[in-house]
Amino acid sequence: MSGLKMNLSKQKDEILAATAVPPKERDFVWNGKDEDDRPLSKKEMREGIKRAGGRPRAANPKKSTTVRLDAEVLDFFKAQGKGWQTKISETPPA
Repeated sequence: MSGLKMNLSKQKDEILAATAVPPKERDFVWNGKDEDDRPLSKKEMREGIKRAGGRPRAANPKKSTTVRLDAEVLDFFKAQGKGWQTKISETPPA
């Protein structure tokens, strides 16, 4: 092996040995030279996660309920095809 390859191999072994068991006080090993190369700590990662979670909130959210309808009323709306539940909601009260 040439001197350069041996030196690089030694450096690689030292790095692997240093990172094999991370220090207890930290969750990463960093050489301290370049801030851009510093990995985020677990705390920084948690703070950076934004949870959007599902659909956007509606201006007028619908309310869940149970309604018992006569068979004829239900058949009438179902016969109108897809979206019959929405049509029931849009029907003005009599």
